[in-house]
Amino acid sequence: MICFHCQKEIPIIDQKVSFREECPACRSDAHVCKNCEFYDPKVYNECKETSADVVREKERANYCDFFQPSGRGQKTGPSKEDLRAKAEALFKKG
Repeated sequence: MICFHCQKEIPIIDQKVSFREECPACRSDAHVCKNCEFYDPKVYNECKETSADVVREKERANYCDFFQPSGRGQKTGPSKEDLRAKAEALFKKG
């Protein structure tokens, strides 16, 4: 599974990810919507599994029983630091 946050691999055994598991590289929660095969920001509730309960915080650990590890990673765009650096570059004098 690829971590949505740092894009590093999270080793898993037998397709099982515990509710408390973390990414060994960045310590982000691993059992999160953005690491799930069913996560899709373009569909209702951002989840292709229609029977799943609504999860508000997609980057925090949850207890969804439909969780399936995804190998694609779900980086959600540039980081705050990247955006701030680009904004500062726009307004830099000189």
